[in-house]
Amino acid sequence: MSSSLARAVTCYLDAQGCGANGLCTTSFDGLNIIRLSEKTPPSGMVYKPSLCITLQGAKAVEFGDAIFEYGAMAFLLVSIEIPALGRVTEASSECPYIGITLDLDAGILREVMSELAQPPVPSNDQGIGVFVADLSEDLTDCIRRLIRLLDNPAALPILWPAIMREICFWLLTGSHADEVCKLVLPDSHMQRVAEAIHLLRANFTKPVRIEHLAAAAGMSLSSFHQYFKTLTSMTPLQYQKQLRLLEARRLMVSEDVNVSHAAFEVGYESPSQFSRDYVRRFGTAPKRDVMELRSFII
Repeated sequence: MSSSLARAVTCYLDAQGCGANGLCTTSFDGLNIIRLSEKTPPSGMVYKPSLCITLQGAKAVEFGDAIFEYGAMAFLLVSIEIPALGRVTEASSECPYIGITLDLDAGILREVMSELAQPPVPSNDQGIGVFVADLSEDLTDCIRRLIRLLDNPAALPILWPAIMREICFWLLTGSHADEVCKLVLPDSHMQRVAEAIHLLRANFTKPVRIEHLAAAAGMSLSSFHQYFKTLTSMTPLQYQKQLRLLEARRLMVSEDVNVSHAAFEVGYESPSQFSRDYVRRFGTAPKRDVMELRSFII
């Protein structure tokens, strides 16, 4: 099953004219495929609630202080928006890294959960909203049919919802159902923190007031700090800093913005402080980092 899925994805990428290295967007928003023939330096992004599957090769993703590694036929499930650094750790021209990212639909998850005769009970474990698991045969079959469906644009809008429901069913009845169900529980700590994250992301260039974030989450200051740190592996201020650094990196790499301008653009008042934070996060000075990233892209 695993080899047939990898072959199906490879055939799709080749038919779409996607090269040996790069991201291939699909005809469905929220589904992306990547193929890389070499290891990559750490690349930053904000992960949405999603299913990140590795078919070949291996990957490591760093969320704050937590690092998750997963290889072939395993997936990373992210249940809350978190900035992270990800890198491909295993890839070659003979056996390229192949990965699929599928955004999770909270509405469908909630609908499927409501129809289960025995809905999962959330675990009492208070941990980061991320976990790694092996891809089951049932989920593998769903993903394979999903990829085949991309070749039939007329069928896609009709059959896609059914496949998404099936994917949600297997997630909500699988070995990690007690974690998956936390995505859609009403008034859960995860949902409350997600409200604060939405506010923080919309205003990340501005000075943050923790009191406003706690109020948005409907929590006391102490509870908000506790649950925010638990779910994201960072404090609200660290989260904001990650957003600023990731956006500044994007501006410098993609839009050729200089270091000082990028720093001011994302809310820093001091370019020197920005550079110090940048080195702590990415391990090298901004200019050198940007040059290395551009050479890799080329």
